[in-house]
Amino acid sequence: MKQLVTEQDGRMLARIESDDRVFEVSFDEIEPTDVTLRFRRDGERVGSIYNDDGTSRTMARLTTAREGTDFISVEVPKAFVDDLLDAAVEADRVTDETAAEGYRLRVL
Repeated sequence: MKQLVTEQDGRMLARIESDDRVFEVSFDEIEPTDVTLRFRRDGERVGSIYNDDGTSRTMARLTTAREGTDFISVEVPKAFVDDLLDAAVEADRVTDETAAEGYRLRVL
């Protein structure tokens, strides 16, 4: 599985790709809650990472502008989420570092 988390064109870019899925999002900041990481771009929520059923599956969700489709969702490895959160904290793109640590304890 290939993954990339980097800064590009003034935003963070996170991408993971495998034979059966691709997830990519660009964002300005991450807003952590107890069990969700919300991606924000230009002040708008563009997606999130959430724990689907309490412990086993971590899902990435993107908001879409396609008619009839509100979002798309794929399972992502927790290691990718951990790397993504580390990079966002290091780049000062997390709205609340205390909440980010709480997320780590509960989900990762």
